[in-house]
Amino acid sequence: MSGIKKEKFFRVVKEDVKSIRERDPAARSNIEVFFLYAGLHAVIWYRIAHRFYQRKHYFIARWISQHARHRTGIEIHPGATIGKGLFIDHGSGVVIGETAEIGDNCTIYHGVTLGGTGKDVGKRHPTLLNNVMVGAGAKILGPLTIGNNVRVAAGSVVLEDLPDNCTAVGIPAKVVRKDGQKVVESLDQIHVCDPISEELAALYTHYQEIAHELEDMRTHSSLNDSQL
Repeated sequence: MSGIKKEKFFRVVKEDVKSIRERDPAARSNIEVFFLYAGLHAVIWYRIAHRFYQRKHYFIARWISQHARHRTGIEIHPGATIGKGLFIDHGSGVVIGETAEIGDNCTIYHGVTLGGTGKDVGKRHPTLLNNVMVGAGAKILGPLTIGNNVRVAAGSVVLEDLPDNCTAVGIPAKVVRKDGQKVVESLDQIHVCDPISEELAALYTHYQEIAHELEDMRTHSSLNDSQL
């Protein structure tokens, strides 16, 4: 790497460390983040592998990415495009596909997959714009676009594009909040709406109404029989 490119590389790494310090309350120092955070290590190895991939040294790039996977438990294909400030928290089981694109200041938790559906060619993996948070175990599949400031709740499966400034929950994921406060300021994966629970509650209410109507019909029928 030339001197300028080295400076750019280390500047990006410094920004990655800074973003982790800002978003992780458990991070006590830059030294701790740099030496002990597997998510940061995976991103650093990715940035090195990505340089070789851009120069079409595919074998070396994949060797580096596989080495990083064994060391960190995080698999990032060297062909992916990742902006600055990516925070992979905990990280075990994270998979990021070859044509995935991730913008600036995104947060990804353990068990997340940015994968393909198996039927697409060319661009096969998702695009995450800026300030996206993807909760633990969530799956985003196919050449989708996830808008700016989007939150994907833990365990969700996203199969369609998501607009800016929204929260998506469920399997398949549904938008349950849009154009609220900036979600990048909150990484809360707990206090989000659950559309499935809401639908079940509505069905239960409807069931109670039918049960009451049937009881009224039985009571009315019994009164008529007694009058006869």
